[in-house]
Amino acid sequence: MGSSFGTLFRVTTWGESHGSSVGVVVDGCPPRLSLCEEDIQKELDRRRPGQSSIVTQRRESDTVRILSGVLDGLTLGTPIAMEVPNEDARPRDYEELREKYRPSHADFTYDRKYGIRAWMGGGRASARETIGRVAGGAVARKWLAERFGVEIVAWVEKVHTQSVDVDPSTVTREQVESTPIRCPDPQAAERFIQRVEEARKNGDSVGGIVGCVVRNCPAGWGDPVFDKLEADLAKAMLSLPACKGFEVGSGFAGTDLTGLQHNDVFRSKDRRVYTPTNRSGGIQGGISNGMPIVFRVAFKPTATVLRPQDTVDVRGDETTLQGRGRHDPCVLPRAVPIVEAMAALVLADHALIQLAVEASAPHPTEAAWTP
Repeated sequence: MGSSFGTLFRVTTWGESHGSSVGVVVDGCPPRLSLCEEDIQKELDRRRPGQSSIVTQRRESDTVRILSGVLDGLTLGTPIAMEVPNEDARPRDYEELREKYRPSHADFTYDRKYGIRAWMGGGRASARETIGRVAGGAVARKWLAERFGVEIVAWVEKVHTQSVDVDPSTVTREQVESTPIRCPDPQAAERFIQRVEEARKNGDSVGGIVGCVVRNCPAGWGDPVFDKLEADLAKAMLSLPACKGFEVGSGFAGTDLTGLQHNDVFRSKDRRVYTPTNRSGGIQGGISNGMPIVFRVAFKPTATVLRPQDTVDVRGDETTLQGRGRHDPCVLPRAVPIVEAMAALVLADHALIQLAVEASAPHPTEAAWTP
């Protein structure tokens, strides 16, 4: 099963949604990085269930424990293992799923692939698996910030059919965290919350879009052809539960433009090279160009809805299924820190790769890049 991600900075997540615990092993983190459980906990608290009425009411503290790889507050350069107990699992809510497949879930496909599945909450297919991603991403984020000054901010910019324009150059985490739905625009946030509450009361769900910007990423990260930076970002995001789309820079909207309209022309000030526009989204030829990296991630409506639906059982007989349990009527608020975490993991991996390239074949840089 593909539970590992990354090349030099690598994470392996483990655990099922209703098992005893979930966690992650982070391999490749450089030594002597200042790290404590609080650094991890503050990110886990952002994805924790029960934050507000618009997310799942499963009661989990998501308290992390660092098991290895840290001594006296500093990373050792050895694998960092972290564990988070499952405190509020309720297997009885899923008893019916022993025999029935939930529409648009991984129940049927896991059964077909492995001949067995964790029917209690979906096992590895549950969004609870993302705890390990966020914990690992917290380590990557801290190293990127301290080593390179990299800043990663994500936000909710669309819920169902309602959207808002957010300026990636100015949006701050403080603005994002000021509303339960994690939209930096207070008026749009109120509209978004009302739409999610409406879906929740109707036993339904809604999806939407999370935007993200990476600032202060140096030029040169990413590899040509198969290991392009945007390709790895796309894989990272599309591996998230409920993710159905990814675009970078102008994305699909760029198809409405001509080449002359779309091109990011180069400018130079005091030998510092930049582009006044950023339709490339900070990546050209699969390599970062020093401009902000901007991308968007689309999430489908939560598959579990509290209404009866047609389905089949494990014998292939048609039946009906009543959704139960505690689920997000909209995954977006809790997806924001997960998107940031996956971006951090990709960037930390490419940063280490680039450091290795520069160490083996140093080359002079004639022009500096600046956003």
